[in-house]
Amino acid sequence: MSDDTIRLVTIGRILRRRRRLLTVLTVVGALVGYGVSALFPPRYTASASVLLPGQWEERELLTQVEIATSSAVVDRAATALGWTGVDGGELRERVSAQAADGNIITVSGTADTPERAQRLSDRVARELVAFAARVSGDSAESEAVKGAEALRRKVVETNRRISDLARAADPGRTVESVQARTSLAKLRTSLEEAMKKLERADPASGRAGMVVMGPAARPTAEAPPTRVQLIAAGALLFFLLTVVGHLAAARVNRRLRTEPEIAAALGSTLLGTVDVPGERGAHRPGGRGARARVRRLLGIDTRWDLPAPRSSGGEADRRIRYRRVWSRLQDRLSGSRRLLVVVVDGDEIARRAAGRLVAEAGTDTAGGDPVPRVVEVSVDRPMVPDRDAESGALVVLSAGSWTAGELAGVAGACADGGHEVVGIVLAGAVRARTARSADGPSDSRPPDGDTPALAVHGRASGHATGEPV
Repeated sequence: MSDDTIRLVTIGRILRRRRRLLTVLTVVGALVGYGVSALFPPRYTASASVLLPGQWEERELLTQVEIATSSAVVDRAATALGWTGVDGGELRERVSAQAADGNIITVSGTADTPERAQRLSDRVARELVAFAARVSGDSAESEAVKGAEALRRKVVETNRRISDLARAADPGRTVESVQARTSLAKLRTSLEEAMKKLERADPASGRAGMVVMGPAARPTAEAPPTRVQLIAAGALLFFLLTVVGHLAAARVNRRLRTEPEIAAALGSTLLGTVDVPGERGAHRPGGRGARARVRRLLGIDTRWDLPAPRSSGGEADRRIRYRRVWSRLQDRLSGSRRLLVVVVDGDEIARRAAGRLVAEAGTDTAGGDPVPRVVEVSVDRPMVPDRDAESGALVVLSAGSWTAGELAGVAGACADGGHEVVGIVLAGAVRARTARSADGPSDSRPPDGDTPALAVHGRASGHATGEPV
């Protein structure tokens, strides 16, 4: 799986085979989210709208938004509210503002109760309007009034100069003097009309003051993130982390799955594959104690990344596979038919396949040759009994269970014991058909007289541990 693309079938396999672990960790995540929500008290947010009449540019609206959250406005609101232990600095973290369509600024306040949130937003909105009015009255309006008064003085002075020029002109004696007096009269008339229009104009250029569009609505629900949202976020986070952790572990998995890789790691030839009817717990390792019980309870004592067992072709087909493997093995043996069958400790599928192979070998030894001997070796400290009368070692294992280093250690243990690895047999789990025929039991059981005969398992002792039963 380390080189495969992550597909939906992989996600489905995780959900199906790790449902207990996913359920437990999802509940743990929900509890963590609940604990986080208990650390943060509920918050409520209320919003008040302030209308800015007239024509406003976007940058001017942004300026008003910044003013709404400035200390000049929020500190005055904190003073007016008079909440114990709450100053302007803390309120600035609870107040926000944004410009909406239609020259409207929305002022939002967050507090621990709906009433406080409503009062906070209303007070900040009123303080914003009052601050804007003060700034407009102190600067814009005063400057406009001063400018208009100065312009009136200039107009009066200009009219006086026009009158002086008209008197200085020779009245009615020449055509040029008449034209000059007429032009001066028109200029005076234009100045008087301009002054009348200026007096009728608003010094603030049509900019009326800000208006609070009613009181803020009292909030009825908590502001996000709510307790429910935190619980859901914690559960989802733990669920996703568990799935991603499984995928990451599968990507870095170095267990060999293909036949060429397994043959190269053991330095021998693959003789074939055999089928073993799958059983509940076939991939379940043994173990006792609290840790083993917890692993069984969570369902993590079995591999999740193994493919689903294939459908079985029946007991007859399985016997044919075993006999063909045994026939190929006989072609590679020389002299004595004695053979050492090596199974890795913990590989239940391989152990059952080895027992079945020994049983098939027992039915084929008409000449009285000894039946092969089965030993189990540990991958941590592999040890194989010393060579006695064996012609070689046959390694039986299941694909996707061991790394190249572990298999190389098994091959090295065989070499240390003087055994040549004469072949490799891969065992795979299949689904046995459960339908019963009309005259007998299901074909998932071997026929009478074909019960596998296993030798006493050899551990890391370095000596033969028994003869066939």
